[in-house]
Amino acid sequence: MQVFDASSVIYGWDNYPINQFPRVWEWIATEINSGNLKISSVALEEVRKRQPDCADWLKRNSIVELPLNQAILLDSVRIKTILGIVGDSYNARGVGENDLLIIAVARAFGAQLISDEKKQLTIPTNLANMKIPAVCALPSVGVSCINFVEFIKNSGVTFG
Repeated sequence: MQVFDASSVIYGWDNYPINQFPRVWEWIATEINSGNLKISSVALEEVRKRQPDCADWLKRNSIVELPLNQAILLDSVRIKTILGIVGDSYNARGVGENDLLIIAVARAFGAQLISDEKKQLTIPTNLANMKIPAVCALPSVGVSCINFVEFIKNSGVTFG
């Protein structure tokens, strides 16, 4: 199973417009309907705020929203502690609270996360400056993370 981060589905929506790339979105709808592609409730709310038409499309295509629960909340706090983030002192250069929840949802469901947050080639000295892909790669987090283009490439699907 794969889980969309808001950044990735918005990247796809903006860069592969449904009117110009209908087969890509037909395939994504098929992945949603087969249960292979889901989204956390937190990520869907972010999509709704930034691209309401994209969120409406996802809902029309019956995307499953993965809810938060106590275990996910506790895991997000665990990851936050690993990063050395205290209280609400999130660094604008790193992950935010919603990012940690989205990562924890992917962990809880054993899912691969699709995120278009910038990959960092070197780990920042201050772990609070890490973006989603770097946090996912931490051994204590262990979530596979790819971006939207990798998602398409890895599928092996040809759109013609």
